[in-house]
Amino acid sequence: MHYTGYLRKLNTKPATPIEYHLNLDDKLFIPLNPHIGKQIQITFTGHIHCIACGKSIKKAYQQGYCFPCTQQLARCDLCIVKPELCHYHQGTCREPSWGEAHCMKPHIVYLAYTSGVKVGITRYTNMPYRWHDQGAVCAMPIYQVSTRLNAGLVEATLSQWLNDKTNWRTMLSMPHTTDHEQSIIIEKLYEAKHLVQERLPSTQIKAYSQDYPDPKPLFFNFPMQLTPSKIASINIQKKPDFCATLVGIKGQYLIFDTGVINIRKYSGHQISITIPLDHQ
Repeated sequence: MHYTGYLRKLNTKPATPIEYHLNLDDKLFIPLNPHIGKQIQITFTGHIHCIACGKSIKKAYQQGYCFPCTQQLARCDLCIVKPELCHYHQGTCREPSWGEAHCMKPHIVYLAYTSGVKVGITRYTNMPYRWHDQGAVCAMPIYQVSTRLNAGLVEATLSQWLNDKTNWRTMLSMPHTTDHEQSIIIEKLYEAKHLVQERLPSTQIKAYSQDYPDPKPLFFNFPMQLTPSKIASINIQKKPDFCATLVGIKGQYLIFDTGVINIRKYSGHQISITIPLDHQ
């Protein structure tokens, strides 16, 4: 089977394990789980198109955009990575209609276990896909808020005591969790939640949010045949043609026996991919 198209981030579907699809052009969705354990050939054609305007470009910025789009689009503004800097209420949003559709919507503040316990935010409708993308083995919503700005203010406050970043190498090298390990992770998440409740005045949180009703830890199982003991990142621009065995998928990473590719990093890059047919 041979396919050619421009990469978008991997699509997921809740299942055990999580179901992954390679997304080409937002039109072709190739199931990946059945091909774990097979040799896959990927060739970067050298062509890159901006994922917003479609313009042919030599270099992509911010995971798939041309430089002019990074300066014009709200989704490329600094407040996307630092939501506490949202300036929609000041009337200076680059795209007010986009902001209304994506930022002025209910969000949640959550705790997740990726490379350790971390705090994060996401739109209410983006659960559980945000946790799939992060490679979280477990996540638990703790607060619900009305806007992305308010979620960012809560997250920025909680990051005084909790990590808000993931070590991607540690995340990828984590094996499947046993029942005993899951109980330890649950305990760590509740400890973090109690730490926040003790140190953060309730009036400060209530100014922006309210407790998430009945928060429960959710566990996720990723399709992994092997857990890599050594993580080597594959750059498809430096190594545009390679063939390797797909041994797992986690977060936005395809894990091969020779290294890993962060698919989201190469959004807008055109690839050709060849997957061998099953022998009957």
